[in-house]
Order: sequence, then C-alpha cells, then structure tokens
Amino acid sequence: MDMRLQARMLHSVPWVIFSGLAVLCLLQGVPVRSGDAGFPKAMDNVTVRQGDSAILRCTVDNRVTRVAWLNRSTILYTGNDKWSIDPRVVLLANTKSQYSIEIQNVDIYDEGPYTCSVQTDNHPKTSRVHLIVQVPPRIVDISSNIAVNEGSNVSLICIASGRPEPVVNWRYLSPKARGFVSEDEYLEITGITREQSGIYECSASNDVSAPDVRRVKLTVNYPPYILDAQNIGAPLGHRGILQCEASAVPAADFFWYKEDKRLSDSWRGVKVENRETVSRVTFLNVSEQDYGNYTCMAKNLLGHSNASIILFEESTAALTPLKGPGAVHDGNSGSPQCPFCAPLLLLLLLLPFSLLLPPAQF
Repeated sequence: MDMRLQARMLHSVPWVIFSGLAVLCLLQGVPVRSGDAGFPKAMDNVTVRQGDSAILRCTVDNRVTRVAWLNRSTILYTGNDKWSIDPRVVLLANTKSQYSIEIQNVDIYDEGPYTCSVQTDNHPKTSRVHLIVQVPPRIVDISSNIAVNEGSNVSLICIASGRPEPVVNWRYLSPKARGFVSEDEYLEITGITREQSGIYECSASNDVSAPDVRRVKLTVNYPPYILDAQNIGAPLGHRGILQCEASAVPAADFFWYKEDKRLSDSWRGVKVENRETVSRVTFLNVSEQDYGNYTCMAKNLLGHSNASIILFEESTAALTPLKGPGAVHDGNSGSPQCPFCAPLLLLLLLLPFSLLLPPAQF
C-alpha cells in the first residue's frame, strides 16, 4: 500500500470509527441524528439468488463530503478506498449522485444488513438495506432403494435444504396413484402390500429454481402363488406340453414331480424349461408311461405353492379338422361322385305316384 493511500485512510479513520459507532447504535435501536429524513437514500431490501451478484446503491448529492459502505460493524469501502479484504466486494460507482458497491458470487453468509454512511456539514447520516440471499432447493439426504417383505411397515425420509425452506412432497409413480402420497419429509406405509411396490419420488421446491427431484425404488417381497396351470391332453406318439405360471418376488424356482420323482432334462424324451415366471415341460414323443398326474412347485425364500396338472390321452381324431359343407376334399370340382345316384333318386320320387293310379283295363 503506497504512502498516499495510507495517509488518506488514516485521515478518514476518525470519521469511519464514528460512522461505525453510529451504525452500531442504529442496529441496537438507538436513534442516530440524520438531518434530512430522506437523505441519504438507500435501496429497498435486495434479494438475490446464491451465486449471483448483489448491487447495493446509495443515492447522494453534492452536500456529501465523505461516504462509506459497512456490513454490520465491518467497513467495506470509504470513498474509493477498499477496507474489505474480500475480493468479491468491488466498487461500482462513486459519483455526485450515487455510491454503489457490488458483492459477487453471493453466499448465505453475506445475508444481513448493509449500511450506507455519509457525512455532510460534519454530521454523519446513515441508511440501511437488508440483503436477502435465496438458495435453490437441494435434497441432502434421502432413503436408499429398499426391499421389504409384504406386511412390513416402511418409513422413507427425504431431507432438503434451501432458502426459503423448501416444501417436500412424496409421490407414488403409479398409473393408479393420484396426487401426493405425503406432503412431508417422511413417508410412512403401514402393512405394505405387493401392489404398493414401485418407484416413489421426492420433490423439494421453493420457487427459487426448478424443484430438486430424487427417486427411491421400493421392492416388496412375497411368496409364490400359481397363476395358471391347466390339464393337457396329448395323443400317443405326439408332442405334449405342461405349463405352470407363478408370480413371486424374488422370482420363484420351479420344480416338477410325477408322484415322488422329480422331472429333469435327464429324463428320456423330456425337456424342462424355466423362465422368470413360467416353467414348461415338453414330452417330445408321448408314451403310455407319460400319462398321469404331475405337480408343479414354485418356491422362493418366503415360501412355496403347488399345482396339480394332468396329462391325459387324447384321440388322434380330435386332431383331424372337420370337413364342413363346401369343403374341397381332393382338388376336383364339387360334382357328385356316384354316377347312379341321380336315376335312382328319380325312381324313388316317381314310385309313390304310380301306386295311386288305378289298375290298367285289358
């Protein structure tokens, strides 16, 4: 710092100290002598979003001999001289009509009262502006994805920060769900059912910016139950298929039994296929020994469910399509196949009529 700047600062120290004391009195509710009630004139409260810049303006006139900006009791600027060590605070204007500073990249700790202090005719006067810092909503803590057993009680939490304090809502993302599940940070579900599994969305909003949204996946475990299992008929020597469908979380394992013997691919002519919800047993060439009662078992960690399925013998005639009227049987036209049918039919029609005629007279 050069000697001239040090001299100016030392010269202004008594007035700045006096201004600081005046500000302290003002903040503590002690009235300060101000001369003109409307002078100096500062802005109304200034509201900015976190990360933006705040501009503080003070209107002055040619009666002013000294000016300063203070934050509470901390001196920021006196005239053109910067007292603050914060590089974000810069002087914008020091003219006969305006004295303005800018605070860049504003954060929440910048919020509070700022005072414009001026000196006219050896009388300090002050006006104050309050800086309000708004912070976009941000979810700072939320429940992780969770898996529970059906019938359990579930508690989800979503904590958000922001200024003003954000409003937190929980919503169930399901076509059947309407509106919000909870208008609170906490979502409580008592005796959860499998129909309530899915995605739950937490939203935090305070109108400063777009809402912050996070999602939680809630999985409900339940034991298997058989959805579809029907008796099947198959002719000897043909293909036969038994099918069993089950719902379960986690997905069920399938087992097939005939009496007390478990079926597997090692059985000759039998193929067992298991998918997530469906199991299928295929008999490639049904024999007499294949007919009978089979048991499908679906099992997971929470339990199991059984279904009985019968493979019965079906006649091959049932597999032959019926030939209805107008069907083409051999590729020829639809003309009669019997050459004597027409004369015979004519004779049968004339015979009753001839019986009614009187005997001929000779």
